Amino acid sequence: MADVVKMPKMSDTMTEGVIAKWHKKVGDKVKSGDVIAEIETDKATMDFESYQDGVLLYIGIEEGKAAPVDSVIAVLGKEGEDYKTALEGASAPAAPAEEKAAPAPAADKASAATPAPEAKPKVDTSSIPATVIRMPLLSDTMTEGTIEKWNFKVGDKVKADDSLADVATDKATMEVVGYEAGTLLYIGVKEGEAAKVNSIIAIVGKEGTDITPLLQDGADAPAAEVAPADKKETTPAAQESAATAAPSSADDSRVKASPLARKIAKEKGINLNDVKGSADGGRIIKKDIEGFTPSTQQVQEAHKAAEAAPAKTDKAPVTLPTYTGEEKFSERPVTQMRKAISRRLSESLFTAPHFYVTMSIDMDSAIAARTKMNEYAPVKISFNDLVVKACAVALKSHPAINSSFLGDKIRTNEHVHIGVAVAVDEGLLVPVIKFADGKSLSHISLEVKDFAGKAKSKKLQPAEMEGSTFTISNLGMFGVDEFTAIINTPNACILAVSGIQQVPVVKNGAVVPGNIMKVTLSSDHRVVDGALAAAFLQTLKSLLEEPVRLLV
Repeated sequence: MADVVKMPKMSDTMTEGVIAKWHKKVGDKVKSGDVIAEIETDKATMDFESYQDGVLLYIGIEEGKAAPVDSVIAVLGKEGEDYKTALEGASAPAAPAEEKAAPAPAADKASAATPAPEAKPKVDTSSIPATVIRMPLLSDTMTEGTIEKWNFKVGDKVKADDSLADVATDKATMEVVGYEAGTLLYIGVKEGEAAKVNSIIAIVGKEGTDITPLLQDGADAPAAEVAPADKKETTPAAQESAATAAPSSADDSRVKASPLARKIAKEKGINLNDVKGSADGGRIIKKDIEGFTPSTQQVQEAHKAAEAAPAKTDKAPVTLPTYTGEEKFSERPVTQMRKAISRRLSESLFTAPHFYVTMSIDMDSAIAARTKMNEYAPVKISFNDLVVKACAVALKSHPAINSSFLGDKIRTNEHVHIGVAVAVDEGLLVPVIKFADGKSLSHISLEVKDFAGKAKSKKLQPAEMEGSTFTISNLGMFGVDEFTAIINTPNACILAVSGIQQVPVVKNGAVVPGNIMKVTLSSDHRVVDGALAAAFLQTLKSLLEEPVRLLV
């Protein structure tokens, strides 16, 4: 019988996984222990091994797609075997049977006595020769817009590029273009009134069309009047006379133009009298201004005016070349790791009341000690290794910092497990150095390097990232002067370590060169108070300024 393969739960916080890559295809033979897929969890991308022998009969999730934990992702069985029975038995999310509506449960006697009202059948609006115009989202913060002016009335003929109305948003007044040709059948919002984004403001379509189903289908549309369809249309001759009525003078305030077109013309120094409008009645809109090119006569008149003006300077006017850029961007789906980082850090920052304490540490002695240690150590010791060891020792003296807030109780950990944040391409991983207080600097250094290598090659196991009681985030290798970090819950604290800076310091009353490293402790105020945080940093400072204490 065919065996279903379900999305495994590969970490304690995993709720879904993404198939990063299939290593087998339908029809391939699979042995127990073969890697059949790479699965991206909320913590890492891991190999998924088969626990059965057989032929891969079915793949339910494509590469790059996510599936909930315990949902069917594949079926293994004998070659030619019917796998559909196994899919139906496992209630696979991808199986078509799931999409069929389940029969309604039997109602109790009381409810059975009263028949449920029949749902009104939904009218098919796709065949109606009309298009609904909705309030567009004209800015990223816009929630509603105010109709400042309608440029047409019900019954008017409109073209696809006509500006139907001027809309005031939270940032500017902009034009709304219908992008549909036909007759304006309906106006849903009066001038001066506001409408929410995506609500119906107008309907354009074939003259005489019954638009009632469209209004009923768009329940969010505000109640409005539908003006009669019969109207006197403006003749082409009248439009032409209106377009040419404006005198060719400097005053263009009486020229028919949209607010946006008028604003752009003012910015570009264009006289609206010189621009021919393309909208009904010769009205000037945005595209007319953007496509306007001065005629030869206008250029000559501008030159004559410039020559007639008295010369103020001998210097030639500065002419800047026109530069037109192109807006570009790229998008990528949010990875499972980035989703987990976003979720956990948001929960931490907005749930745990953070406060921050910063202290400067003189690293002169640590630099000298590290140089001497590396002459004898079997593995190169880094400054980060010194900080890990110093934190582990300091936590034994300040157990309140090594605590967790668990809602109705506070857990004080007697063991010291230090999480060390490691940056990878997909985000951030935090492998844990367990029992760090009892390990030597060489042991810590070797373990950190091993974890960093596993993290970058996607071989870090979930068990190696669990159980931290304190976390360190070090950006010193990037030359960072100072920063704060968000607590890695359920830890009560996280230490942000900056780079070692060469700065002037005062020693024995004299200003001399010094090597200073700033550290910032982020603490959960529900567990740790300011005095406790400061005391911990004092102990850490004393250990790093006298690193021989780390060896005893």
